[in-house]
Amino acid sequence: MTLAKMNRREALTMIGLTGAAGALAPNLLVSAAYAGRPEAPTGQIVVGTSQEPTVFNPLMPRIEVDDGVQLSLFDGLVRISPEGEFIPALAAEVPTIENGGLSEDGLNWHFKLRDDVTWHDGTPFTAEDVKFTLELVMDPNFRSWRTTGHELVREIEVISPTEIKWRMEEAFAPYMSILVETMMVPKHILGPLEDRNEAPFNQAPIGTGAFKWGSRKAGDHLELVANPDYFGEGPYSERLIFKYIPDMTVLYTQFKSGDIDIISNQYITPDNYAEAKELPGKEVSVVPSSTVETVFFNTEKPQFQDKAVRQAIYAALDKQTIIDAIYYGLPTPAESYLPQQSFFYNPDLPKHEYSVETANKLLDDAGWARGSDGIREKDGVRLSFSNSTTSGNHLREQAQQFIQQTLGEAGIEMTIENKPPAVMWGEYWTQSQFDSVIVGIVFTTGADADVTVRFASDAIPAKGGRGSNTGQYQNAEVDTLLEEAGRIFDQKKRKEIYARVQEVIRDDLPLLPLFQYATVRGHKEGLKGIEPNINTRIDTWNTAQYYWDN
Repeated sequence: MTLAKMNRREALTMIGLTGAAGALAPNLLVSAAYAGRPEAPTGQIVVGTSQEPTVFNPLMPRIEVDDGVQLSLFDGLVRISPEGEFIPALAAEVPTIENGGLSEDGLNWHFKLRDDVTWHDGTPFTAEDVKFTLELVMDPNFRSWRTTGHELVREIEVISPTEIKWRMEEAFAPYMSILVETMMVPKHILGPLEDRNEAPFNQAPIGTGAFKWGSRKAGDHLELVANPDYFGEGPYSERLIFKYIPDMTVLYTQFKSGDIDIISNQYITPDNYAEAKELPGKEVSVVPSSTVETVFFNTEKPQFQDKAVRQAIYAALDKQTIIDAIYYGLPTPAESYLPQQSFFYNPDLPKHEYSVETANKLLDDAGWARGSDGIREKDGVRLSFSNSTTSGNHLREQAQQFIQQTLGEAGIEMTIENKPPAVMWGEYWTQSQFDSVIVGIVFTTGADADVTVRFASDAIPAKGGRGSNTGQYQNAEVDTLLEEAGRIFDQKKRKEIYARVQEVIRDDLPLLPLFQYATVRGHKEGLKGIEPNINTRIDTWNTAQYYWDN
């Protein structure tokens, strides 16, 4: 049965879909092929990342590289498989209509929890921690990463240490996917504190995950150690080290030399693919990614208030040459923020056409006149802006230089102001201090297409909102459509609504979609348990299953 053919009841069931095996086997993600797993944790695994993880409280604003660490330290109630199925994690089973965990109308949720889980300090995990986590997310004094969906939760009731239920103010179809990305935090540690934003926990977290916090050397690496009391399968390695290497060339060089075991985050750059796939002792593959590379505008900046400017910049972008010449033809050109493998993807969006002539005409018609230096201006606003990305990402830096050149032909001045990752993705990004950025974003929530957190008018952190709308985009129709899609469970109707959202975004151009990543991933031969998952934001989503078979 396809999602499009589901009726309301079937779609509700899909919210808690696990299949018989999934409902009964919390560790379904463990493949029977991993027969060589050690009986006790042994050895270490070094993961090389191009960005530095800096956010360790999983409920606070974060980026993908932070996920890679947090998913090793913490657990949610459920997780999602590469096939898009929900799998119980801290929950004993995924709530469905059939097992009584979900009501027919989608309003009443009842979770049964595992009874064998402890926090890393030995304290039992209970339903009180779940209640505390859900309430903390909505605490107005706490800097939450996401409140979408959580703001609908009412009447949380702890039935017993292993049972909890609540009522939703209204049905919200993506909520199970949001729970996948909602890691539970300990009430006994954070509960007594007045200021959870500056808690010591945030720099030395205690979770329930397969690995425990070890040590961190800022700017260099952090080390996690095996949790011998982990409730699930694994971990099979004694230490998991995330090594921070901001220069992409150096990152690849250390992968070649064997200094790192896995190349993560930005992976192997496409210009190195031909060599990498022939490297002895390495396993290298091309993996479709849900990440979409974009030129992302801060739409509150006066330079971008005029839609004609955004259209002109897009027209002056030679994205196909960027893909072919800089990324070696591996990525797929994009017009949507959704990956093309998504059920909700709209294939009928207008196709981009590169034309400096079109860009010039758009700006001429909109009254943007060239000044004596060739740069356009209108009503006292100079058509000049900065573009930023992470320092050391040489492919993005090459793309920036190429874009800078073609924009100049249209009388648009783009300056390049790149920053170290910890600065780039700190308040500069989260508080909308940038003009524009080149950034790869996963817009989906697991397999769900809800983008309220990215595009809703009330999800702008710089304006006190709870979300990740750092571009400060506001569109009343998009707000209405996102609210409507969240309230219904007919997947065919939801697909129609999200198709319209994509049309509006493509027409408004608060971001310029460049391409969908096809990532070149690599690890040493003998390292097992690595499994791509397009429904997660990071490749190191299942480090508990990693082990050496040699």
